[in-house]
Amino acid sequence: MLKITFECPDDILQILSETPEQFAEQCRMLIAVKLFELGRLSSGQASRFAGMNRVVFLDALKSYQVSPINLPPKELAKDVSSARNL
Repeated sequence: MLKITFECPDDILQILSETPEQFAEQCRMLIAVKLFELGRLSSGQASRFAGMNRVVFLDALKSYQVSPINLPPKELAKDVSSARNL
């Protein structure tokens, strides 16, 4: 597995009252959420990146004000239309 490191000023962790491990976990989640929101990763890929179950990841999206339905408007309308025809 690839390991990525970056520098963070010590006072930031103090301001956030987080350990380096907590901060790293939060950063992973934020990156996963943003990549999902941008459509760069599927929910399955993003949840794997965040290190959690897909259902847990999708549920966590609401705390970031991100919709778990990440479809372009045309695809969403097509899906709704198909569902109505069932």
